[in-house]
Amino acid sequence: MKPITLVLSVWLAGMCTHAAAAQPYTLDQLLSLALQGNKGVEAAAAGVDAAQAGLTTARAYPNPEVEFTTGRVSARQPGTATGIGQTLSITQRIDLPSQRQLRRELATGTLRSVTAGQEFFVAGLVAQVKRGFYETLRREAEFAAAQEDLVLTQQLYNRAQVRVDVGDAPKYEAIRVAAELLNAQKNNQSALLRVNQAKSFLRQQVGGILPTAFAVDGRLGGTPALEPLGKLREVMLAGNPELTQFRAEVLRARTAVDYERSLRMPSVALKATSSRDPDTRDTQFGVVVSVPLWDRRQGPIDEAAATAMRARSLLEAREFELTQQLDSAYQQFQIAASQVEALESGIVRQAEAALNVAEAAYRYGERGIIDYIDAQRVLRTARNDLIAAQFDLQMAAVEIERLLANSSAGDPS
Repeated sequence: MKPITLVLSVWLAGMCTHAAAAQPYTLDQLLSLALQGNKGVEAAAAGVDAAQAGLTTARAYPNPEVEFTTGRVSARQPGTATGIGQTLSITQRIDLPSQRQLRRELATGTLRSVTAGQEFFVAGLVAQVKRGFYETLRREAEFAAAQEDLVLTQQLYNRAQVRVDVGDAPKYEAIRVAAELLNAQKNNQSALLRVNQAKSFLRQQVGGILPTAFAVDGRLGGTPALEPLGKLREVMLAGNPELTQFRAEVLRARTAVDYERSLRMPSVALKATSSRDPDTRDTQFGVVVSVPLWDRRQGPIDEAAATAMRARSLLEAREFELTQQLDSAYQQFQIAASQVEALESGIVRQAEAALNVAEAAYRYGERGIIDYIDAQRVLRTARNDLIAAQFDLQMAAVEIERLLANSSAGDPS
């Protein structure tokens, strides 16, 4: 047992030394790195640039069409001149003011939708980084608790072994504590593995700009301050980037219906033609009108109207879903806050006091090893419950912040 414990202690000490040597990052630093190094942020920004280019395209005027033909003029009657004949034709399509305005509104709607989509992605990324940050803090707290439990169990094992050797306790005590020591070692290794997994998830969200070996600098405890639920609903419905994107899509779809209807109007183009042959030169000016006689664009109009109805339905459905998510997150926040208060103010302290009493009673031979182990197990459970409740509280606050897309919604008070 002792060689195994020695090897494990050396290994854990090496891991702790490696973690201590890594550069610590605060939450603000990680968020800043994520906005710089996450490739999804770059892709979202490129989408906004593309939509901005589409707005430039919508503002452009149509190019003129130039047609030039040449050929030889042959005489069919005596006395007619022969030579080279040329024709130059220029056609300039004229945009109707209403169509041009609607086309710009379509491009503007696309830009608003893509911009809101970028904000929605950034809000989701911020929430994921915060989740990874608090998950890492949680796993590190569990690892620290597991280390403390391992040290206490090792001390208990050494004490039990001495009592068995001098004949003050049966051999069963040493066997029972040895089993607890093995369990503590297993919990230690599992806790360290979960720390590494949490850090891997956090680095995945931040991007390759975050070094492989890093540490986090923060605190899991602390109760964030929230506004009343009614106020949070108003803020969410007014400023949620996903809802903003849906609303932009609704406006764009309505504009698309108007634009398709405007295309039923006749299109106009100015045309100038100059023809020259060996004897004469002919110059003409005219107007080219496209008459929508056969194609009244009923299909595109109906398609745009159906798209607008679909966008409106999706907006209403998403508003309801996000409202339910906010209510659920708010309830989870209240439950977690009450659990943290109960665990911090009473349960953990009582478990610590019970362990101290059990340890003193065992030291003076008033109680057996089972009572001490049970008291240690109760404290371990209460401490892990407190860490989990603190994490749930932070996650509820992060979820509310994501729904509101308001960085001040989850700041600790």
